[in-house]
Amino acid sequence: MNVFSRSPLILYSYLATEMLAPFFAAFLIMNGVFFLVKLIPFLNFALDFGIGFADFIRLFSYMLPNMLLYTVPMAAMMGTIICFSRLSNDTEILALKAGGISIYQILPSVIIVAFTIAIATSYVSISLIAKSETSLKQLTYQLLKEKMDRGIREGQFTEALGDLVVHVGEIDRATGEWKNVWVSDMRGQKTPAVTMASSGSMVSDIRQMNVTILLRNGSLHRPDGPNAQIVNFEKYVINIPLQLPARAKVNEKNTYTLSELLVATQKYGPNTEKGRNMLVEFHKRLVLPFGCLIMSLLGLPLGLLAGPGKKAIGIPLGLATFILYYVLFSTFKNMAEEGAGSILLLMWLPNTMFLIGAIYSIRRVAEEQPILPEFFHEFARRTHLVVFAPLFQKIGLLYASISKAVSRRMIPAKPSASDDQAQQHVVADPVKNLFHLPNCQKSDSTTATVIFDSIKEAQESGFQPCDYCITLVDQLRRTSKKTEGV
Repeated sequence: MNVFSRSPLILYSYLATEMLAPFFAAFLIMNGVFFLVKLIPFLNFALDFGIGFADFIRLFSYMLPNMLLYTVPMAAMMGTIICFSRLSNDTEILALKAGGISIYQILPSVIIVAFTIAIATSYVSISLIAKSETSLKQLTYQLLKEKMDRGIREGQFTEALGDLVVHVGEIDRATGEWKNVWVSDMRGQKTPAVTMASSGSMVSDIRQMNVTILLRNGSLHRPDGPNAQIVNFEKYVINIPLQLPARAKVNEKNTYTLSELLVATQKYGPNTEKGRNMLVEFHKRLVLPFGCLIMSLLGLPLGLLAGPGKKAIGIPLGLATFILYYVLFSTFKNMAEEGAGSILLLMWLPNTMFLIGAIYSIRRVAEEQPILPEFFHEFARRTHLVVFAPLFQKIGLLYASISKAVSRRMIPAKPSASDDQAQQHVVADPVKNLFHLPNCQKSDSTTATVIFDSIKEAQESGFQPCDYCITLVDQLRRTSKKTEGV
């Protein structure tokens, strides 16, 4: 019999569908969270530049590939965990096992989906990040240039060019030419150099990321004491490198492709700080897509921890695993950038560790055994009984004693009936010449402004109990007499 004819393609397609549905849901949620985190500082940048909705969408779309490098692996892991948690809770996994289908036969569908998502992540990492960062840089410079153009108006001084103050007498709307131009240049000097010209213009070079002011037929004045200079010119060029705001700056290495990163590493030297940074970025573009594959595989054993009558602990464990992975990745990445060891070893060490953990976990689940060995569970149980349980008990007792002490200070002790009708604080109404006990509704009256320490003190001052309190006062007196008789 042909083995391939029995290939469970229907099962694979069913499991793939079950994994992809929660994957896309988690993908939208993760990117939504990242979007909200970046939205506030990005809105400030958008308002500063006065950009429209279309440019706003373009800017955010250019920032998306860097976000996908982190959100896709997490969404892939959550999709796998949610899929197999549901199948376990609905006893579908049990039914598959009863039908002779083992975990190893389920595994190919997980590998196919995980590999597909990892390939998509690799495309984002290798190709889209460099293109999007370059486009983001160019668009941001273009917006900065447009802001400068809007800032220069006829007959007005403008400081839109940083340390350059420009005044233009007239602007030709058709050609953009300036007439009667005055420029004050404070760059790198205490006393400004003043330039006056009959005409001029401003052009930008997005590729070189600078703006050039071209002045014609004018003079340059440097009023520097005895060294003052006046220079007449027919043509004078002022180059202005465009400087982006801090929140809009693009990291140079993010604009490089993989081949350009390797060339830059050789250019700066692999033992220099800049060379190490380039090589670390090269490995990062490859490590994270492979980490996406590993995270997806880890979702299988974590999802199978669920079942009828069991707590679905796969999702919190998955989140903890994901956080641990990125903590280790960031730690080893920083070590690699500082030259603490081999960059190749440090960058790929987290993936190696988690790949071994994924293979081990899948094997344990396939053999119907807990992911962690029995001795680990016994060690955790004994540690809890010996260390954590007594510690939590002592903390609880300490908290209870502190709460009790605080409550005793805040709440006055309930007086006995023999202590002059409990020495109750009463409030009196001088308008109606009546007093009220604390549990009387009229004690909160705005006219009840006099406070006595006891009922006796209020009566000696000429106040009488209200209709409601007179019954309570009589009850307190009878209780007091009975107590004294005993």
